[in-house]
Amino acid sequence: MTENFGAIETLDSKDLARLIVDMIHRLVMHHGFWFNEVRHQMGSARAMEALETAGKRSLEIQIRRLGKVLGFEVEDGLPKPLVEMDRRRQLALLEAVAANWLANDGVWFQAVEFENGMNDAKRCNDTCWAHFSPLEAWFIKKFLNLPARPGLQGLKLALGYRLYARLNVQTVIEEDHQSLVFEMNECRVQAARKKKNLPDYPCKSAGLVEYTYFARAIDDRIVTECIGCPPDDHPDRWYCAWRFRLGS
Repeated sequence: MTENFGAIETLDSKDLARLIVDMIHRLVMHHGFWFNEVRHQMGSARAMEALETAGKRSLEIQIRRLGKVLGFEVEDGLPKPLVEMDRRRQLALLEAVAANWLANDGVWFQAVEFENGMNDAKRCNDTCWAHFSPLEAWFIKKFLNLPARPGLQGLKLALGYRLYARLNVQTVIEEDHQSLVFEMNECRVQAARKKKNLPDYPCKSAGLVEYTYFARAIDDRIVTECIGCPPDDHPDRWYCAWRFRLGS
């Protein structure tokens, strides 16, 4: 209740901690709103240009300021304790971040599904992938310093740097120099449903958007074909499979 709160300086340590976390959440949301509005007003290409400039600068400022308050050094724009962290803990942290992303995706889906039904949740989910897949591809291309058209080898490398690549088991099979197949051998979402004796989640509509947009953002010559994805029948060795061909 409002009567329980006065000025920020009067908050106890727990409420101050809650406020800090709440403000970080607001910061993340504000960052996303800026990107979405620039994309809406000026188009995706201009939004990506702004993201490259503003995103890099914003992170530099935030990390440096947090370092001063929390007492950690910053080295090449990165928290030095993170750079010097034991490799096993680094990899564990990387997986935790990826798992948090997956959980975030799931709770958003359920929030819409429980209030509005499965159809609206799937519609929102598919549209979200239409925006997120090319954005994730853009981040990965920047991180790996890939050229504008890195071909199928660039796509093969990029697929291993996706957020869920640390959570699922996946295989890439090179059929020839013009084609490769991506198999999702173990999917954490589908595996969880299987343990509950539930049928596969019908993710094909989202997958058609996700993989097509991701591959095209890595290299605009790549054409995507769905080999199979739930609700399609599939062999035991994979849940979904996709073929990527290099067009002209």
